Amino acid sequence: MRIQNRLNRRVLSTVTSAAIGVSLVVAAPLAAQQGGGESPVTYADLADLALPAPLTITAEIRKMSQIDPSRTGPIKQGWARVYVEAETKSLLAGSSTIGEKLKYLADVKLTSKGKLPKMKGQQVVIFARPVPGRSDEIQLVAPDAQMPAAWVDTTSLRGLLSEKLSPDAPPEITGVRDALHTPGNLAGEGETQIFLKTKTGSPASIAVVRTPGQPPVWGLSTGELVQIDARPPRPGTLEWYRLACSLPATLPVEAQLSTDPRLRQQASADYAVVMQQLGTCQRKREF
Repeated sequence: MRIQNRLNRRVLSTVTSAAIGVSLVVAAPLAAQQGGGESPVTYADLADLALPAPLTITAEIRKMSQIDPSRTGPIKQGWARVYVEAETKSLLAGSSTIGEKLKYLADVKLTSKGKLPKMKGQQVVIFARPVPGRSDEIQLVAPDAQMPAAWVDTTSLRGLLSEKLSPDAPPEITGVRDALHTPGNLAGEGETQIFLKTKTGSPASIAVVRTPGQPPVWGLSTGELVQIDARPPRPGTLEWYRLACSLPATLPVEAQLSTDPRLRQQASADYAVVMQQLGTCQRKREF
């Protein structure tokens, strides 16, 4: 931090302006808004940045200059730390006052020739924190928290931000607490309850219900009562992200409440169904 203050006492942090959005509707990589093709970021990448960021801003870069590598401290190979001046276009989320002009530090990936990319005039989405008492300065939440706006579906981004601010937003999942399978009266009938750990301690559980001759059905409940009509979350939603990007790949042995090997095996099998249907939490960010 001493190094950063020496470089620019009026700019805090080592983070990049990021293009991010509120709610993306697919778990797979997002399509770029210009030129087609596959975006270098996924829904999980964007959620990783948007959720902890008090500010989500769209801006246009006016000036970007590389800081002398000898004064920046460690930087990932193939990247450079830069000082950025940008013009605010819109505040997508946040209650802090920000100026028409913004200043911040960022890390950007160098071109294949080892040069800074040409970003002057480019619109970006930025995930950041305010700097107290300085409306024209921000601190990025991660070194790569600046992305070209063309990578982000703004409508989807606004959706993610809306989910984040909703009082009904699913809690942050930190692991599995307990799991128990209860067999039914008929062969192939039963229910597995999986109780989850959350950051705030609020209740969250998954119920997997099996009916003879039917595929298993499951869903997430985030209150004291189990929702009997709960269904798997749609990929590219905050509920999907909370589960797919936080749960362990297999049911932890220590979470099993039953001592019966058959019931333990069924609980593990039902947990595997949940993970298979959630799919992979794909990330492409390099940091």
